Amino acid sequence: MNTNSRVVTLKIDDQDIGAQEDQTILEAARDHGIDIPTLCHLEGLSDVGACRLCLVEIKGQARLQAACVARVGEGLEVVTDSDRLRRYRRTIVEMLFAERNHVCAVCVSNGHCVLQNLAVELGMTHVHMPYLHGTHRVDASHERFVLDHNRCVLCSRCVRVCHEIEGAHVWDLLGRGVDTRVITDLNQPWGTSQTCTGCGKCVHVCPTGALTEKGKTVQEMSVDELKKRSQYLPYLTLMRGGRDEGGR
Repeated sequence: MNTNSRVVTLKIDDQDIGAQEDQTILEAARDHGIDIPTLCHLEGLSDVGACRLCLVEIKGQARLQAACVARVGEGLEVVTDSDRLRRYRRTIVEMLFAERNHVCAVCVSNGHCVLQNLAVELGMTHVHMPYLHGTHRVDASHERFVLDHNRCVLCSRCVRVCHEIEGAHVWDLLGRGVDTRVITDLNQPWGTSQTCTGCGKCVHVCPTGALTEKGKTVQEMSVDELKKRSQYLPYLTLMRGGRDEGGR
């Protein structure tokens, strides 16, 4: 956010607020204590509007807009919570559960999963659509980490943190629709990557059990170890910005 940018006024859920003109609706809402659910968004990374859970209604616009990429504007009237939005969001989460194999009871991230938490918050009691029951491979070729495509929600957090924070460019997305999956080094096994530094940032920003650490069973891991640590990203982004400016 540029503190020198112009201030605009708008309404979010009938609340008059002021925001910097370069802010997104999501940023402005959170600055004023208005919660909008997200999955692909993570502070410190760029936004891509992939999950669509942050959809909001804007007066005068027929289409719903992703709050993480839609900018504020003078006089906008935004609704973040309505029957329509709650219905859309529950459907999106149900589709994520149905597309792959998210069986919470046997998942290492059970109790510490963003997708699971969203399902609870949105009142999802069961999935109304047929499960695809896809069988995707598990890449355990890395000496420290495991990639389970069955639990991936294609949020692209791993892609962005590796590109924007670590600068290693290991991850990417391959395919279209239900066939899309994350890949490393042009679809080579993760363990053979010549560019992966093994920093683990991708693992800690993953919102589900798709990326996990090796070496311990669930029973051997403490509750604290099961929690992924993504809070360092804003700090790393700030330090990187200072380093870049100092090196010019």
